[in-house]
Amino acid sequence: MTSSDSPAPGEIPTCSAKGCRDAAVWVLAWNNPKLHTPERRKTWLACEEHREHLSQFLGVRGFLKDVVKLDEWVQPEGSERLR
Repeated sequence: MTSSDSPAPGEIPTCSAKGCRDAAVWVLAWNNPKLHTPERRKTWLACEEHREHLSQFLGVRGFLKDVVKLDEWVQPEGSERLR
């Protein structure tokens, strides 16, 4: 799932790790400062198993901004992509 995708009603969001189809538990909010405005947040979803790996991947690049439980995630105001 990317920040522009939304699950269909009744669809269970799945982990963003390659090949993983497990239910997502975490939202990893990130931003590439070379491409995005400071308030923009892109999102990856993660299951319990892949949260740390995906967080490290984004973290070493300086992209990771926040890790939040999926059921507590609120898209920051001003973060939505203009269409």
